[in-house]
Amino acid sequence: MALPPVHAQRVALHNEIHARPPDAMSAPLVLSHVVMVADAAERDASRAHLAKLLRDHHLPQPDAEGIHVRMDLGGFRIRWELHTEFVTWTFYRAIAADGLANGEPPTALQAVPQDWLAGLPGQTLGALHLWVLPRAGNEGKPRQLLQEDALVGAAIANGHAEVYTDFALHADGCSRMLLLADPPESLTARRLGRMVQRLLEIDTYRMAALLGLPVARAASGDLAQVERELAALAEAIRAAGRDQEPQLLDRLTRLAGQVESQYAATHSRFSASAAYFELVDRRLADIGEAKLGGLQTLGEFIERRLSPARATIAWSVRRQDALSQRVSRISNLLRTRVEIEQQQSSQALLATMNKRQDLQLKLQATVEGLSVAAITYYIVGLVSYVAKGVHGLGWPFSAESTAATAIPFVAFGVWWSLRRLHHRLLEEE
Repeated sequence: MALPPVHAQRVALHNEIHARPPDAMSAPLVLSHVVMVADAAERDASRAHLAKLLRDHHLPQPDAEGIHVRMDLGGFRIRWELHTEFVTWTFYRAIAADGLANGEPPTALQAVPQDWLAGLPGQTLGALHLWVLPRAGNEGKPRQLLQEDALVGAAIANGHAEVYTDFALHADGCSRMLLLADPPESLTARRLGRMVQRLLEIDTYRMAALLGLPVARAASGDLAQVERELAALAEAIRAAGRDQEPQLLDRLTRLAGQVESQYAATHSRFSASAAYFELVDRRLADIGEAKLGGLQTLGEFIERRLSPARATIAWSVRRQDALSQRVSRISNLLRTRVEIEQQQSSQALLATMNKRQDLQLKLQATVEGLSVAAITYYIVGLVSYVAKGVHGLGWPFSAESTAATAIPFVAFGVWWSLRRLHHRLLEEE
């Protein structure tokens, strides 16, 4: 059957549901889980570092685009996973049933080439040793491996397993966890593998979520300073005169830029921490914890100890949002004030223009009166010359009498003609 054209990412997206599948595991075994924070270059170097180890053991090289590799190297198994911000390395190997009987407990890292291990690209964020043992006969192992005064534990997998940890860094710089499991008849190898993977992810995402805490603490001082400056700026705007508004607008613009710059610098980190906290909650829900004696469960301990950090990060996000909104409101207030003053200035300018126009009209009326007088003078002069000419032809009145009599009529005619001209011009406008 021939399918229509296939999307270029169809296979990759379809296989994403199978990404990072859990391994089937059987007790007893020991795992060492290392989380390395890495940038883009270090993540590429991580793949090359894995390729070197596989090449030394004459094994196939990893896919250039792969984000997950698991391989059996004989003395131990390795699981490599590439994440957005970090790379996880999980090493595990089987141990003897009585491997924890005496002395320092064995770890999976002891089987890894130490020179190669020391060269892992990136910076170590988390390192955990996890021992998976049969529950029968190992009831006293939690107090042997872990610090008794900091011990937490819970029954998981519907009571088919018990998990213990102390959330402490031991002498080798690694934390420790112990999982006591029922036989495969009750807890299958694949189910045990899923349980181990979830426990490792709880520790990994717990540390990744806390990466936002130092950023939140560092941002707290800057946010407090911005809040004080913003309050002072709001008071200055309230009491400022018109000549101070450009300086206030410059201060407000700089403050807004500072707030947005800090938001851009921390938003990604805070969003990632929130996502990691949610993943921790989900993994804790997946393992199905139940009370075990008088011990705190992992979920109770993590909730109690991580809540302040989680609240600090969330509070920093809310403070940033609140500051951004306050800056926006003050900016709108200052802009409204400037617009009102501009309107007042425009009204004052229009009033001045109207006053000048009235004055011009008055001056124009005065000029018109003078014009009427001047025109009347010239016309009456012409009438006088005409009267002198026609007096010799029999005009009964003298030129002076004729001119004097014509003055009112001429003046009225000139005035009336100018008024008609003004009305015609106004009608045209």
